[in-house]
Amino acid sequence: MRDTDDGDGMRARIRAGDRRAFADLYEAHARSVYNHALRLTGDWSTAEEVMSETFLAAWSHREQLEPEGGSLAPWLLGIATHKAYNANRGLRRRRTFLAHRPPPPPTPDFAEEAAGRIDDSRRLAAVHAALSGLRRHEREVLALCVWSGLDYAQAAEALGVPVGTVRSRLSRARARLGRLSEEHQERREPRKRRGEGRSEAVFAALPLREENS
Repeated sequence: MRDTDDGDGMRARIRAGDRRAFADLYEAHARSVYNHALRLTGDWSTAEEVMSETFLAAWSHREQLEPEGGSLAPWLLGIATHKAYNANRGLRRRRTFLAHRPPPPPTPDFAEEAAGRIDDSRRLAAVHAALSGLRRHEREVLALCVWSGLDYAQAAEALGVPVGTVRSRLSRARARLGRLSEEHQERREPRKRRGEGRSEAVFAALPLREENS
């Protein structure tokens, strides 16, 4: 994650309502927040909404930011994690509603990036298939520590839990993901030896097409 904030100085400017400082913060972290939201929601448009809501909430509640500390990434990703959880609840309700509606007529897609989007959609679906068996807190700590690159202390700050809790959740997430991957692989390819083939865990370890500069 690109990090250009300068610790306490940036925090003081943000808390004071310095719009230039907040614009710099957005420039430094918008893509990382979006990518984090994408991993948690599995939906591009929802991830964009989560990113917007995250920075809106950060600005609205800037006075609650601790005056001392290091990187502001944990603060932003903590907000994004909460927003993504709320978005997922709404997304599940919409999907339940749409499941009872007749499908819309097919429309051709002539976008140049259509093939790449289809491939990314498949990989994104594979990641979420692998993560669907994890508990919410396990998914969140996995996204923060493994994909967003936060250390234990930063993830603990983002989630508002002790460092020991982050360690235990991440350990459980990795163990559970490994078991689920092996079980799924055995169900799909019973003739192969355990560990052979490309399972959902392998897809989960691959990066999605993220928003880059």
